[in-house]
Amino acid sequence: MNSSSIKYKIFAMIAFGILLYWFVIPAVLTHNVPDLAKAGKADKIPEIAYKAWDFYQKGRYVSPNTPPEALDKNGNQHLKNMIKYNAEIGVASAPIWYVSLEAPNYPKDAFPEGIPVYYHFDGFSGDVHEMNTINHFIGMDPMERGAPYLRAIAPYVLVLLAFSYVLFILYDWKWLNYIMWIAVALPVIFLGFYAYWLYWFGHHMHDWGAFKIKPFMPTVFGDGKVAQFTTHSYPTIGFWLLLAISVFTLLAILSKNKYLKAKKVQ
Repeated sequence: MNSSSIKYKIFAMIAFGILLYWFVIPAVLTHNVPDLAKAGKADKIPEIAYKAWDFYQKGRYVSPNTPPEALDKNGNQHLKNMIKYNAEIGVASAPIWYVSLEAPNYPKDAFPEGIPVYYHFDGFSGDVHEMNTINHFIGMDPMERGAPYLRAIAPYVLVLLAFSYVLFILYDWKWLNYIMWIAVALPVIFLGFYAYWLYWFGHHMHDWGAFKIKPFMPTVFGDGKVAQFTTHSYPTIGFWLLLAISVFTLLAILSKNKYLKAKKVQ
């Protein structure tokens, strides 16, 4: 077997494994869980979704507003208790970007991380309700207005991309290389949509805000200022995982192209 053939399969399998474990599995198994819980339809949530959500939430951010009864002795969230005690429920896939707001009315001792929210391919997590309250204060729409169709189709797109990896590993069809460039571009694709929707929110302000501010571009990366709030916007674990997927997929494409050229010469 050609060494390039072995390399591209290894690189592709690593990228596929990261995508599958951190994004596809949690997004698919817990699809619509926050919406069903919020709508009072917990009976529609399958048992496997409870187990998957609990597993992926271990060690993640827990809001100070979360009732202690919803947590286990290690401070981890459990979906059934979160629903029972009407706690805020986020999505289970890897969080990609992190935004936090700090203000005098949110003291450090009560909110050590400010008011953080996390952006995922398929939704949000963190103190979303609190963030929406702040957004309403300045006349900004709630976060759920952002990219509703993209968030809805994200699990299906992730499944198709994962299936493309399987085909890429098993077959020598050259057109699969072009599809793999989507995976290479995932960090840029996410940042593009993220920046666009930040712009949209900042330029669609409403008059009902208690505090009137002019249209603005929220900070995409770094620290900023909005009215009396200090903002922080930075990548988190999911973004670095996307970068890893991008790098390994690029290596897989280059190795496979080399393998196909060598095969053609033979």
